[in-house]
Amino acid sequence: MYAALIKVKIDSQFAPQAAAIFTEKIVPSVKNLSGFVAGYWIDPVDEEGLGFLLFENADNAKSVTLPSFDWSAPGVIIKQVDIRRVAFQFPS
Repeated sequence: MYAALIKVKIDSQFAPQAAAIFTEKIVPSVKNLSGFVAGYWIDPVDEEGLGFLLFENADNAKSVTLPSFDWSAPGVIIKQVDIRRVAFQFPS
């Protein structure tokens, strides 16, 4: 299994619009990607957000990297997308 770790900066002035785009457009798009297993987003602190998406393999996980995937939302800047192998999981 592979994880895509996504770091974002969210301008709080645009947070409501960004949240609407996220739930209406981005989440459904991610859920439909090949090999998608699960996704987790952490509430932003000081305008910094973090997403953790799990995929069956590295190629599937790379599908959310820029410019392959459209993360466009008002006031949101994708700072970093890292693809990493999941070394350990629990409970199994």
